[in-house]
Amino acid sequence: MQQESSRPLRVGEQLRREITLMLRNEVKDPRVSEVVIYDVVVSKDLGTAKIYFSPMDIQQDPTEIIQGLKSASGYLRTQLSKILSLRKVPELRFIVDDTEVKGDRIDQLIQESLNKQ
Repeated sequence: MQQESSRPLRVGEQLRREITLMLRNEVKDPRVSEVVIYDVVVSKDLGTAKIYFSPMDIQQDPTEIIQGLKSASGYLRTQLSKILSLRKVPELRFIVDDTEVKGDRIDQLIQESLNKQ
């Protein structure tokens, strides 16, 4: 049973590595050139992969990046099917990971609170 539960983790890590390389070296869309893939969570049935990303430039509009990633998803899945030993490549869902932005905001609020004291 342990092997079954670790498979989505292994596939997710492999997807993260491969997608990062493809976005950096193969995909020519400038909207996705400065993206960091933080995590990939694959469903137990390997049918979907949630890809958590963040723009390197926090000023960049994530909506544009998502459009670029969705546009590239067909190419990414085709390339992944050639690389991975899976019957079917998971559907790719891109999700903005804004924890860094939220963390910065919390730090800012803490500093403001400390400065008022």
